[in-house]
Amino acid sequence: MAMDIPDKIKDRRAWTAATIDERAAWMTQLSAESLDELERVIPDSGHSLDDATDSPVVVAELPCCAAQLAPLRQELERGRGFALVEGLDEERFGRDGATSAYWALGQLLGRPFEQNVEGALLYDVRDTGSSVTGGARFSVTSAESTFHTDNAFNDELPDFVGLLCQRTAREGGRSQLISACTVYNELLEQGADLEALHGSYWFDRRGQHGPDESPVAERQLYAWDGAELSMRYMAYYIEVGQQRAGQQLSAGQVASLEAIEELLSREELRVEFDLQPGQMMFTNNHWILHNRTAFTDHPAPADKRHYVRLWLR
Repeated sequence: MAMDIPDKIKDRRAWTAATIDERAAWMTQLSAESLDELERVIPDSGHSLDDATDSPVVVAELPCCAAQLAPLRQELERGRGFALVEGLDEERFGRDGATSAYWALGQLLGRPFEQNVEGALLYDVRDTGSSVTGGARFSVTSAESTFHTDNAFNDELPDFVGLLCQRTAREGGRSQLISACTVYNELLEQGADLEALHGSYWFDRRGQHGPDESPVAERQLYAWDGAELSMRYMAYYIEVGQQRAGQQLSAGQVASLEAIEELLSREELRVEFDLQPGQMMFTNNHWILHNRTAFTDHPAPADKRHYVRLWLR
């Protein structure tokens, strides 16, 4: 962490529900030319998704898609920190084809990397009946995930997180986003303990580590590299991690976490929406916290809520 931490983040990254740009600007509709490109490049319906991930996308094969996503990358890095994209209709691409097209588009923004110890590059976000208290990640349950950044407990933060919606829940499962820059600014207004905000906390790693590695990891909550503010956060993983490490939070850390959770509960600081099948969301994972509300699923397996996730560096 560089020592010249700014008093506040004063650019577009520090948005609220009142100051963020119009909702219509968040969504990019893939053009007819981009969709035609994707149909030419993605594997045909006889290919599995494993085949798709075995073949890196050649950017030169998708010039129209690349041109459409270039402004989105700027928004992810220096603008609002998230972008929505639509156009991967199942009627046109099929379910596997839509996922393959999403895989191709993601590589125009970054390089995919492994999301679990099994090495999955495309990760299914759906309820498996597992329990968070039993050690599962929130992504495979129907419980509210609470606001967090992905992979906060491991060495490398994804720069961007992608989500493709394939099926929605019967009820619930809304996407909610909040700027960690805004949260930081609000904490400074409250006179928060800077040492606690930039200090280290123990995170539970949810089993995502090698057999000889520790099940917990000590990570810095907020960090400033001279240009970008990063936050590693998941309240429950910190709670469990501190317990497993046998480390007690300081009074300043407890007060900081309580202040953060209070700010994350404020509707005026966040935006929310419901992704529909064929729509994608990409977020800056360094300073956009995301939440998925609890949901009730459909009884039929084929209709159950299903998102596909990408981690991009």
